[in-house]
Amino acid sequence: MDFSDTRPNPDDILEDLFIKEQNKKGRLEIFFGYAAGVGKTYAMLDDAQEQMRCGVDVLVGYVEEHTRPETIQIMSGLPTLAPKIVEYRKIKLKEFDLDAALKRRPELILVDELAHTNAPGMRNKKRYQDVEELLNAGIDVFTTVNVQHLESLNDVVQKITQIDVKETIPDDIFNQADKIRLIDIEPDELLRRFESGKVYRPERTQKALENFFTRENLRLLREIAMRQAANRISADYFQSNRRLSLRDSGLLPDGAGF
Repeated sequence: MDFSDTRPNPDDILEDLFIKEQNKKGRLEIFFGYAAGVGKTYAMLDDAQEQMRCGVDVLVGYVEEHTRPETIQIMSGLPTLAPKIVEYRKIKLKEFDLDAALKRRPELILVDELAHTNAPGMRNKKRYQDVEELLNAGIDVFTTVNVQHLESLNDVVQKITQIDVKETIPDDIFNQADKIRLIDIEPDELLRRFESGKVYRPERTQKALENFFTRENLRLLREIAMRQAANRISADYFQSNRRLSLRDSGLLPDGAGF
C-alpha cells in the first residue's frame, strides 16, 4: 500500500496563486459623454474620491484640467502622478507617464481622454494603448471618452458636424469595457457652461460655439450617445441573463464566466 503524502504542496499553491494574481486583468470603466463639458472628468474624479475613502489605492495618472475650478477642486487630496515632459518641435508637451504608473502600480488609476494621440517618441502612439498595458498589468482604470471618438461612428459624426474628428478609438475598447457610465446634461445647460467660460478659455469658446458646439449638433450627438449607451446596456443584460440560464441548467458552474 502506498502511504505517500498526496496533499498539495503549500509552495505549489502559493506559486499558483501568484501566477493567477499576475495574470489577472484590470477592470476598465469608461465615463462616456456626447461632448466636452458634460462633466465626465468631474464624475470620474468624484468617483475616485469615493474609492479612496473606501481604502482603494487610487492614483491620478493624467487629467486634463482645462483650468476649470471645479475640476481642480475635486482633485484635491488625490495622489497625482507627475506628467512626462516631451519636447516636440521646440514645444514642451505634457504626456501620461506610463512607465512611472506601471512602477507605482496602484489598484486604480485615472487616465483622462482615452482617444488622445501621444506625442512622437512615446512608446505607444495612442493613449488607449497605454490603458491596455495598464489593464494587462492588473491595474483598474477609469477613463473618459466622447461619442465622436468611436471609430464606427466617425462618419456619422462628420456628416452631422461637418468636422473631421481625427482622434478615434477602436469600438472593441468600448465594447469590452467592464462598465460604461453615461454622463449627460441638457444641451442648453452645456451651452450655458460654454458661455460662462466653464468649459474652454474665452479665446476658444466663441469658435467652438460657431462650429462643433451648435445647439442642433449637440442635440444629435446626445441622441447618438444615449443610443450607444442603451445598446451597451442591452448587450450586458442579454449576457447576464444567458449566464443565469446556463447556471440554472447546470451547464455553467458558479463563478464561471465567458
